[in-house]
Amino acid sequence: MELDDFKSAWQSLDHRLQLDNALKLHELRERKLDKTRGSLRPLFWGQVAQILFAIPFILLAALLWMSRPDPASSIVAGVLVQAYGVLTIIAAGVVLGQIGHIDYSQPVLVIQKQLLRARTLYVRSGMVAGLPWWFLWVAIVQTLAALGGVDLLAKAPAFVWSGYGIGIVGLLATWWFHRWARRPERAEFGRKMDDSLSGRSLRKAQAQLDELQRFERD
Repeated sequence: MELDDFKSAWQSLDHRLQLDNALKLHELRERKLDKTRGSLRPLFWGQVAQILFAIPFILLAALLWMSRPDPASSIVAGVLVQAYGVLTIIAAGVVLGQIGHIDYSQPVLVIQKQLLRARTLYVRSGMVAGLPWWFLWVAIVQTLAALGGVDLLAKAPAFVWSGYGIGIVGLLATWWFHRWARRPERAEFGRKMDDSLSGRSLRKAQAQLDELQRFERD
């Protein structure tokens, strides 16, 4: 075989190998991205459930407004209940929007950044839905009492104020624990806590993207 023929055959083989590797990489990418999409489905439905969970609070407040409450304390309680429902729906909607805007045609690094944004919004959505319960339960009881024509603050002031006081203490304790867990000497504990807050769906999706990125890099 002439040297030129040998070089031509070698180049042809090299081109075929590159094409084969590219096809395998594309196939792997599509497979991993399909798994990433699948991993996010529970997160999607979880946010839908959060929206459905919040609707009754808005309806409860609407019933209160229809009854035309007079005591200011009942009105404030109704505002708190309605605000909770609205903010919880908005928070879930923002997460759903971010999930829908993830562009899987982009490079893996870009998708990872979009997923990280979804994770941040998901954690904040959970805080919006969860933290107010330290004191929201008192506002709900007040609203229910107001629907029955009872001003709970006038009837049982100790119950109402102690409930809100416990709520404030609980929020402060939660804030303190959050800061305590993220000190440098407890970095590993803080990381594990962040992972637990981020949800299993997001962790699985991130793992799929990390594996794909390692393969592309290698």
